[in-house]
Formats: sequence, structure tokens, C-alpha cells
Amino acid sequence: MSLDAARGLLACPHCRSALEPEPGRWACPAGHSFDVARQGHLNLSGAAASANADSAAMVDARARVLGAGVFAELTRGLDELVPTDAATLLEAGAGTAYYLAGLVERRTGACGVALDVSRPAARRAARAHPRVAAVVADVWQPLPLVDDCVDVVLCVFAPRNLAEFARVLRPGGLLVVATPAEEHLAGLRSRYGLLGLAEDKRGRLAAAAGEHFDLIRTVMLRRGTQLSASLVNDLIGMGPNAHHHPPRVAVDEWVEIAVELSAFRPR
Repeated sequence: MSLDAARGLLACPHCRSALEPEPGRWACPAGHSFDVARQGHLNLSGAAASANADSAAMVDARARVLGAGVFAELTRGLDELVPTDAATLLEAGAGTAYYLAGLVERRTGACGVALDVSRPAARRAARAHPRVAAVVADVWQPLPLVDDCVDVVLCVFAPRNLAEFARVLRPGGLLVVATPAEEHLAGLRSRYGLLGLAEDKRGRLAAAAGEHFDLIRTVMLRRGTQLSASLVNDLIGMGPNAHHHPPRVAVDEWVEIAVELSAFRPR
């Protein structure tokens, strides 16, 4: 089962001691235990589902967009930044664990943990790769991992709990953050009234990360592509716009994909 990939990595969300697998559950020495879902993931959130968690429809839309190769440039960019000898990877806000599963697959013996607050996302992530463990957890809360346990943290269009990322990274580890550039989906945003992007995302990320990390490299990825109306609707529907009832797109659209990758070392 894919949860074996998390052996020695997970921490109890109540007492912070290490969790160990037992038949049908994971437990800590203090007696806290968490049942393994029949779909193969582990729920360590300790709370009701978040209102802004990805729905099943959003997760399905994301799977179709990623499966169609819309973000192929991002996949290649991550592969270039993440060391080939990375043994343990964490993706925060992992969604379907598409990026994490690909990185693990291309690194001999590597394993990964996919964290997401969405239960539908965790159910799909549990099937992403035999060496990827899917865990339901809120990235804004203390992460359910022990200290200094992962080589790489990935954060792709997801919330950034930088203090916790620094805590779980081993010395000399790597944090890779993907953020949308100003041009990302700009045409769609203007034509269909989609959510805007925060100003100066690069500067804000660097300032927030500076307390815990040193920026070592940035990479800009750009790709323009013609997408069918169906895929455009999936592209809109897989993200936060889905919570705001966006209009349906009826025609094929030229879409600009523009993503900045930032790589950091913990201080």
C-alpha cells in the first residue's frame, strides 16, 4: 500500500510524537490512532472538511487538465530543479499528486508524501504512485510530519506554511515553489472576469521566505497553447474560480501558461 512510503515521516497531530503503522491504522505511543481509509489515504486533519477544499468535480477537472499535458513545461521545470538523488519528497497542497508522483517515479527508490486538505484529492492521490502516501491535512496548521525528515518540499500553486516547511526539511534540503506569473491565464481572466492575481507575487514570496530560507534560483516558464472549450472550462474549474460560479466557455481559446519556479535552501 502506498502509505508505507510515509513510514518514519508522520507525526501525531495531537502530541507530535511519531506515528507508526498498525493493521488498518496508524498510532502514536500516547495512544492516539487514525484509521486508514478504504481508499488508501490517512486523515490527520482532525477537523471537518474545509469550505475552500477542492471538491470532487475540481479534482476531476485538474486530472483532465494535467493528463492533457497543459502544464508539461512545469513538469519539466520541476524535474530540472529537484535533485535526481532526492530520496524523500513532500508536496504541500498536492491535489492529485500528479507532480509528486512523476518526480518519485523518475528517482530510483524515492518516496513521497502528498498533503492536501481535500478528501477527494487525497482519494485520488492515494492511487497516484505506489511510493506516494496520501494524507489529509491542513497546510496552514502544524504539518503532521516529524522534524528534519524530507529532502524536498514542493508547493505548486498552493498555500505556503514557510515555517513548517523549514522545520520538516533536512539541513541542505530544497523548497521549490511554483507561483503564477502576471501573464498566467491573463486573456481568460480579462475575457471571463476570473479572479485576479495578487500584485508583486515574486517580491511578497521572497520577503515571506526570507526569515527561513535563502533564494538560490528562479526559473520562468512560459507556454502558449490552443485549448478546446472543454479543457478551458476544466482549467477554470480546477482552481479557486470554481468557488465563484465562473461563466461557461463555449469556444476554443488561446491560453498563456506562465509560471515562476523559485528554489530555496533553509537557513
